[in-house]
Amino acid sequence: MKSYPKVVGRILEALRSHDSFCIIGHVRPDGDCIGCQLALAYALINNEKKVTVWNDDDIPYKYKFLDVQKLIKKPEEGHEFDCVITVDSANLSRIGNGINCIGNRKLLINIDHHESNDRYGDINYVNGRASSTSELLYKILKAGRYAITKPIADALFTGISTDTGSFQYPTTKPLTFHIAGELVSKGANLSTICDEVYQSFPLSRIRLLKHVYNTFKLTCDNKIAYLWLRKEDFEKAGANPSDTEGLIDHIRSIEPVVVACVFEEEEPELIRISLRSKSSQVNVNHIANQFGGGGHAAAAGAKIRGTPVSVQRKVLAAIRKALNCHP
Repeated sequence: MKSYPKVVGRILEALRSHDSFCIIGHVRPDGDCIGCQLALAYALINNEKKVTVWNDDDIPYKYKFLDVQKLIKKPEEGHEFDCVITVDSANLSRIGNGINCIGNRKLLINIDHHESNDRYGDINYVNGRASSTSELLYKILKAGRYAITKPIADALFTGISTDTGSFQYPTTKPLTFHIAGELVSKGANLSTICDEVYQSFPLSRIRLLKHVYNTFKLTCDNKIAYLWLRKEDFEKAGANPSDTEGLIDHIRSIEPVVVACVFEEEEPELIRISLRSKSSQVNVNHIANQFGGGGHAAAAGAKIRGTPVSVQRKVLAAIRKALNCHP
């Protein structure tokens, strides 16, 4: 690249000057998180660096094809690193128990594209306008003249594709298509990516999807769609939390709906909410902020303690206020 932010230069210097790295992503990893972790790991390994890749949760089945070297492991205490790099994580709490395993380090680098990122690193490369963290990582690797091998191209293309809703979301810009095109030219296998990520759902997910269509509710003149996922729903479907990725889009896509919300019971009085907006007039990041969460204007989330009834009442009230509608 002809030019890049100064912070990219600082990151490249850190990648060159250090020897041991830990690359860690957020809990409930999505395609962007997994794609970034693996692409960066492959690039560093190809340059003879010692690399550890951690995630507190299992890699979702549909992204396992990217981990050709079986690099992603659970965090372990007692390790020492020259440099820890967090990807796609707006704050340190997002990496779960891994936060207890990365304290013995010289440098912390934070690479992310969430508007709500709180700049917790020693070096922070944060751009809320980017389509994905994978897009930012591509810029770093390109600026550093790292070879974009086929596994790296597959990982980054998957990250960009999934975080843009297959290039549908407003964050998709001409540069996004340009980078995606370059990744294809470097060997990203569209046939394999589409088959693994978008066309190979386990039966457990289909059972959850049946639950979505049977139980979702509409309110506020059909501008709000919401549904609940409780422990018994997962047990009945034989599913796990990784099967929920993208389910919210099924109620978001209903024509009158402006904001979609999924309430997921993690513990009896700990509710995870996911929010999606189809309107530039409704920023769900602002709604999530009210409950200690964050994300993007069109996609955000939070974890809220309280009874299901009280959490639903508070969240729906906040959405109604943003939409300027009444019960």
